Amino acid sequence: MAAALGLLGACAPMSPYEAVDSPAVRKMVEGARTRTDHEALVTHFERLAADMRAKAEEQRQLLQHYQEKSYLYGRQAQDRQSHTWALMNRYERAAKASMGKAALHRRLADGLGPDDRERHAATGAVSARTSGASGTSGTSGISGTSRTGDAGSHSSRHPHND
Repeated sequence: MAAALGLLGACAPMSPYEAVDSPAVRKMVEGARTRTDHEALVTHFERLAADMRAKAEEQRQLLQHYQEKSYLYGRQAQDRQSHTWALMNRYERAAKASMGKAALHRRLADGLGPDDRERHAATGAVSARTSGASGTSGTSGISGTSRTGDAGSHSSRHPHND
């Protein structure tokens, strides 16, 4: 499992949300059964959160530059500021989501012994549901109603502000 998480880090995702909730990560979350598996996921999500915070800080510094030196960019100054601010917020939200997932897997790891597969079999479904990998096809409990069509429904995998 740890080797697979190392491989996930080597494949740089396109966006912060893909990094936090990619199909490969969801598969690893669904397959986590032992304390060691969950601890590896905690390490992965914490490292990912640190990366996202670093990227957010880079964007914060760039935004400050655009605000202080807007006269250098003419008509593009406002666009650059808006774009940079949006990226900064995305990275911050991705870091927060990653830390939430790390905390969840830390709680699951604390509740398990070194090789406590039997006890975790019942909580594995809870882990998958809370990580957004419940295996549903994007439908709500009501037949024929799409999650993306519901005004009050929000999914961590598909934020409305992408």
